Amino acid sequence: MEAPPGRNHRDACRGQLPRPQYAQFRRLGRNRRRSDHRCRCDRRSDGLGQPQSPRAAPQLVCVSATSDVIRRLTAAGAVLAGVSAALSVVNATTMRRLTPPRTDARESVAICIPARNEREKLPALLVDLRAQARCPHLEVFVLDDGSTDDTFALAERAVAADPRFELIRSDTDPPPGWTGKAAACRILAERAFDRGSVDYIAFVDADVRLDSHAVASVASALRSSGASLLCPWPRQLSGTLVESLVQPLLSFSWMSTLPIRAADASTRPSTVVACGQFMMFDANAYRSIGGHVSVAGSPTEDLDIARALRRQGRRTVLVAGGEFVRCRMYDGWPAVRDGYTRWLWNAFGGLFGSASVLGAISVMYLLPPAAALFGSGATRRWGLLGYCAAVSSRVAAGYAESGGSTPLLRTVARATAHPVSVAIYGALTIESFRRHRLGTTTWKGRPLTTEF
Repeated sequence: MEAPPGRNHRDACRGQLPRPQYAQFRRLGRNRRRSDHRCRCDRRSDGLGQPQSPRAAPQLVCVSATSDVIRRLTAAGAVLAGVSAALSVVNATTMRRLTPPRTDARESVAICIPARNEREKLPALLVDLRAQARCPHLEVFVLDDGSTDDTFALAERAVAADPRFELIRSDTDPPPGWTGKAAACRILAERAFDRGSVDYIAFVDADVRLDSHAVASVASALRSSGASLLCPWPRQLSGTLVESLVQPLLSFSWMSTLPIRAADASTRPSTVVACGQFMMFDANAYRSIGGHVSVAGSPTEDLDIARALRRQGRRTVLVAGGEFVRCRMYDGWPAVRDGYTRWLWNAFGGLFGSASVLGAISVMYLLPPAAALFGSGATRRWGLLGYCAAVSSRVAAGYAESGGSTPLLRTVARATAHPVSVAIYGALTIESFRRHRLGTTTWKGRPLTTEF
C-alpha cells in the first residue's frame, strides 16, 4: 500500500515493516544522525571551541611529537640524575677522610699564604697556625701582595714575633702573563726553599680556618698515600642565601660525576680533582714541574698544577677534610659573581665543553622539576623521580663534605633548592664567557690575563 503524498515516511514504515525490523531501522537512523553531527562539529571545531583550520591535523601531530620528545628527555634526565645520585652515595661512603695524627709529623712543612686585602680573614688563619699541634717542624710564609688596606699590620699583630713565621711585603704587579695568585705562590715557594730543607710545601688561602691538628693530619695523609699532592676538601661555609645556593655545587660537581677512589688511583689528567684552598705537595715533586711557573697564567691553577703532576706519572689525591679545614670562599653576591666569573670560562676546556655541560645539567636538573610541576602522566612521574634523585645526590655530597657537622635538615633544605642553584650556576657561566670575551675580567682590583 503506497503512502499518500505528503505523508510522513515514518508513518509509512509503521504500516509496512514488522515491529522488530522497524525498531532496528529507527536505531540505525539515530546513529547516522549522531555521526553526521559529530562530523559537522569536527569540521567546525578543533575540539577546543575554536574554528578548525586546514592545518589542524598536522598541528595535533606536532604537539604529540613534542610531548613525546619532552617525555623521553625527562626520562633520560631522571635516569642520569639517578646514576649521579648513586655515585654520590658511593663517594660519600668510601671516600678517604682526614683522621687525627697518632704521632708528630716528622717532615719539615712550609705553609705559604698569598694574601691581598685580607684584613678580615688573614689574622684568624694566622692564629690557627700558631696553635698547630704535632707539627714540630713547621714554618709559615705570608706574602702581602700589594694590599691597599692594613692587612700587613694586622698580620704582624697576629704573628706576635713568632719565629716560625715570616711576613713578606710586595708592591709590584704580577709579571705579564701571570695571575696574581700564581705569581705570589712562586715568590713564597722560592723564599721557603731558600730558608732550608723542605719536605712538604703547602699553599693555603687566607680565608681558610684550621683545626689545631689540621696540618699534621694532612702531612700524615700525604705520607701514607704515597702521592705527590694531597688536597683536603674543606667544609664550605656560607653566610648569605646566595652563598648557600651556590657553594654546595663545588663538592657536588665532582662527587656526582667521578668515582673518587678510582680517580685517586689514576694518573689520568682528565680525572683530577683539586682544591686550591689547601694543597700540600711533596717538595721534590713540586719542583720537578717547575712549581707555579707551569701554571703562570691559568685561572684554575689548582686543577692545572695537579694535571701537570699527573702528566709526569705522579698521583694526586683528594680527601674529605671538612672536620679539620673550613673556608668561607666568598662573602655575598658581588664576591660570588666576581669570584666565579673569573674562572668558569675555563672550567671545561672552553666554549664547547661548557655548552655541553650546561646542556647536560639542564636535562638532568632543570627539566625534571619543570616536568614534575607542569607535566602530566608519565612525564610528571619521571620528573618527580629525577628531582628526588638530584636532591638525594646533593644531600649525600653535603654530608660527605661536612662530615656530618652540618645539621641534616639544613642540608636537605639547601638540596631542595637544587634547580635554583643550577640556574644560578648557568647564569654565572654565561656571564664569565661574556666578561672574558670583552676582556673585563678582574679579581681583587686587578685585570686577569687572557693569554692562558
